[in-house]
Amino acid sequence: MRRRYTAVVNSSSNGRRKQKSHHPQTETGQEAVYLRMLSERQTPVVVQLRDGESLQGWIEYFDDRMIRLTREGKPNLFIYKRQIVTITEKARRTGPRKEMAEDK
Repeated sequence: MRRRYTAVVNSSSNGRRKQKSHHPQTETGQEAVYLRMLSERQTPVVVQLRDGESLQGWIEYFDDRMIRLTREGKPNLFIYKRQIVTITEKARRTGPRKEMAEDK
């Protein structure tokens, strides 16, 4: 009579302890907070894409994979986050700069 021996293959509990990773955390959870603030305030932004194109508008909607950029006088765009390099708040000019006003 033959005996069959079975063993668990690729077991993670093979007597060795798992080592903790010493890599910094890449996700802080602050992205959603920042995008929500931009969206609620309808802050004008410049979105720099991986291909070098820059788009201007404000973020109307976002989720874990994309944003919706609303643009004045142009079609709204859904942009995958993986295609975005940076999102920069566009400076609002409400009046003359302080330095210019003081020079006069």
